[in-house]
Amino acid sequence: DVQLVESGGGSVQAGGSLRLSCAASGYTPNSGACMGWFRQAPGKEREGVAAFRGDGKTTYAASVKGRFTVSLDQVNNILDLQMNNLKPEDTGVYYCAAGHPSSLYRALSPSDYTYWGQGTQVTVS
Repeated sequence: DVQLVESGGGSVQAGGSLRLSCAASGYTPNSGACMGWFRQAPGKEREGVAAFRGDGKTTYAASVKGRFTVSLDQVNNILDLQMNNLKPEDTGVYYCAAGHPSSLYRALSPSDYTYWGQGTQVTVS
């Protein structure tokens, strides 16, 4: 069974940094597979934040580009999200996901992912 377990959430002031980690078991992304980070704020739809494809390519939402960095430790199967210069609008529950989007363009679409973690809260004030 595939299991994704997030950690690293918390509360931070605007301008601060947090690092999220997602430990994946039972899943190893091949060149076409992706692992990604998504977030959901209260009353809003879940949205893609950043994704890492097995061939090393990454993609980011426009709202986080230049502030967030996604990386994958392919030895230990840990997906990290380094979040810098956090803003109040970054607040939400952050989810790790794994799947096979048809293209990198689709890699921020929640519907293209099969496996999900339980989420970790990020609050920026």
